Amino acid sequence: MAINPSKPWLKNYPEGVPHVIGPLSHSSLTEFLDECFTRFGNRKAIEAMGKFFSYKELDSLSKHFASYLQTLNLEKGARVALMYPNVIEYVVAMIGTLRAGYVVVNINPLYTARELENQLVDSGASVLVMMENFAHRYQEIKPTAGIVQVIVSSPGELMGLKGYVINWVARKVKKLIPDWQFAHMSFKEALQKGSQQNFHKPNIGLDDIAFLQYTGGTTGTSKGAVLLHRNILSNVMQIESWLNPGLKQKPEQQLVFLCALPMTHIFALTACALLGIAKGSLLVLVPNPRDITGFIKMLIKHPNINIFPGVNTLFHALIHRPEFKKVKLPNLLVTIGGGMAVHKKTADHWQALTGSPIAQGYGLSETSPVVCVNTPLEKHFTGHIGMPVPSTHVVILDDDEVELPFGTPGEICISGPQVMPGYWNKPEETSHCMTADGFFKSGDIGFITDEGYVEIVDRKKDMIVVAGFKVFPNEVEDHLSQMDGIRECAVIGVPHRKLGEIVKAYVVRDNHHLTEADILQYCKYHMTSYKRPRKVVFINELPKSNVGKILRRELRNI
Repeated sequence: MAINPSKPWLKNYPEGVPHVIGPLSHSSLTEFLDECFTRFGNRKAIEAMGKFFSYKELDSLSKHFASYLQTLNLEKGARVALMYPNVIEYVVAMIGTLRAGYVVVNINPLYTARELENQLVDSGASVLVMMENFAHRYQEIKPTAGIVQVIVSSPGELMGLKGYVINWVARKVKKLIPDWQFAHMSFKEALQKGSQQNFHKPNIGLDDIAFLQYTGGTTGTSKGAVLLHRNILSNVMQIESWLNPGLKQKPEQQLVFLCALPMTHIFALTACALLGIAKGSLLVLVPNPRDITGFIKMLIKHPNINIFPGVNTLFHALIHRPEFKKVKLPNLLVTIGGGMAVHKKTADHWQALTGSPIAQGYGLSETSPVVCVNTPLEKHFTGHIGMPVPSTHVVILDDDEVELPFGTPGEICISGPQVMPGYWNKPEETSHCMTADGFFKSGDIGFITDEGYVEIVDRKKDMIVVAGFKVFPNEVEDHLSQMDGIRECAVIGVPHRKLGEIVKAYVVRDNHHLTEADILQYCKYHMTSYKRPRKVVFINELPKSNVGKILRRELRNI
């Protein structure tokens, strides 16, 4: 396969954005973090549940945690599993693990006991660090071979006197912590023991593994994407260079990043946590964005937010609450939409209420994650996923890995310094997802316009084939979401004796007078016959991942 070197998007790059990123200026993420702690020591780094932590404190706490891990005499490259929502303990443990010279294994805090066990076994984790809200799930599984230490923190572990109140409310009032009992060490005790040890700076290079980032498993078994220090540092540099033209409005002020998406997910990990640290920003942590009422109250108290990464379902949930009209974000510079397709109706409503257009982007766990994104200088929602970021080459290939011309849909394939070297202990899976020329095959269907903008159509595995015609769920969902009375929707293909498959829609209603007949009539007007849903099921809530992505595969069990 010969790849066309043409990159028409380069001519549309904003002024000041380089076509390629320069050589990496740090030898590892740990060296990068050390420099950030030195440069920004006196700045506030984290706001968690109303308490602030400076970069100096984050430096000290993470070094203590690293020192404790080093007392366990783990082998080089040992895996440390972290199971947390967005709390200060996660940030300390994540940075501490990297500084100790080990590999971070991020675990979705919504995982069941079985899913937790599978990831611990697959990664070969030596240490599990978790918040006690999830400890009962670990108790449900058999002792996992290789785990030498379990570290458990309470919700208010590092909150001082306020922490006692937080713990009491979590345990006694909200009853968020089921009973559990097993041998463990408290997070605070680990820090104390680490503070009494000398920290030994390990020898880490760009080609060492930094994260095992497990794919969301939305299309099957979750796999561990091996992300090197090189991959993550490159993507931080790519995103920073891309966003800089939009951030020039606040050249002297400390930026404020809203961390509402879980940092155990690659989108928030790179584009919020690590990018924020690179800029010396304040990271405002949101432990539970699903609590929309509490989230809105928090937003009302934070009019200084500059960067707001989110997903369509989060934006949608916010704008449909009457109290969101009280939220004022006059300093909002960039709203980034990723993780799933952003619907135009949601984007337009968001901009009308906040004044900020949603800059839709695209990425995957396997690409650290950002591949494409709209420029922050766009005045309105574009509907596409923007252009490839610097040093990134995107091509569209058919099933035989032949490059397709501009405007023709095919599989989105990516090359760049942010692309993983492969999946953890899965050489066959790695070989299957890479082309002969080293492009990662995303499994997503899209096309590139003549101007170099990339438009995503849908997941290859979610595509529905009706009487030989291809139907993309995203397109049908976007049409449906614009119908009055529909709050949320998702569609899947179901078997049909004559047509092979037909489209089935799952709808969450705003208006309970809305009927299946109303929806079918609407679709008859807006969509060609083979794209229209033939069946409509009304449900109270769509199944979603911890980042808010709709899980279409779970709809098949409803």
